Amino acid sequence: MYPLPIAHWKPANRTFYKVSLPIALAVWLLPLLAVLVTSIRSSDELLQGNYWGWPHQFAALTNYRTVLVDSPMLHYAWNSCLITFPSVIGAIVLSAMAGFALATYPFKGNAAVLATFVAGNFVPIQVLMIPVRDLTLKLGLFNSVGGLILFHLSFQTGFCTLFLRNFIKELPYELVEAARVEGASEWQLFYRIVLPLIRPALAALAVLVFTFVWNDYFWALCLTQGDHAAPLTVGVAALQGQWTTAWNLVSAGSLLAALPSVLIFFAMQRHFVAGLTFGATKG
Repeated sequence: MYPLPIAHWKPANRTFYKVSLPIALAVWLLPLLAVLVTSIRSSDELLQGNYWGWPHQFAALTNYRTVLVDSPMLHYAWNSCLITFPSVIGAIVLSAMAGFALATYPFKGNAAVLATFVAGNFVPIQVLMIPVRDLTLKLGLFNSVGGLILFHLSFQTGFCTLFLRNFIKELPYELVEAARVEGASEWQLFYRIVLPLIRPALAALAVLVFTFVWNDYFWALCLTQGDHAAPLTVGVAALQGQWTTAWNLVSAGSLLAALPSVLIFFAMQRHFVAGLTFGATKG
């Protein structure tokens, strides 16, 4: 029923696994390494056609200084912060309360509400592009930070609610009953008992939602125009030259845009792994 541990594999299979794993890892990391090398390559080498060879002139300081100082990348980064942090906090707060209600209150229509959250996660985002864009235009939210926050908040809350509802459902219901017998209110029950118990799940969910929102490009491109509310993912396109694309600057900007997600993951790696394995075993 469960996968056989690697130590119990046949010697030939174990050798093949040890050889193929570094190769697969190298192939997976190859695009990232190519972007990293391009970000430290000079513009002259790119004009000469040296795209894949080892750079003869290193221009890392020049490229990254141009991206950070001579372009509006810091403005785009500030927009990304204004969009991402309220979206993550709002989605976690709303989904925690909704998940608590769906997991502990057997009200009429509970299954229908849960089914709605599940069904919403299967809708392709491309189908919603035109209706969402028209709605933001009618509400006056097009090309605004508030519109992007509202959009991400509404769409991420469905996934987060389904995620947290399943975690809260795994908690011992006797704790809830005992708290109610002791006279705890529903807010005290939620804040003092449920939230501390699902803290690993909240941390894991925060990392996932932060990555989704920070790296979003599709909706940021559809719902913004110009530099006013454009986040970092859209702002990387502004690093392109007028007649030719400065791939070294685009690569440097792409790495800077991806850096916060990587740092957040490593900073919360322990909580992230604990949250994904929370409730996996009993006893």
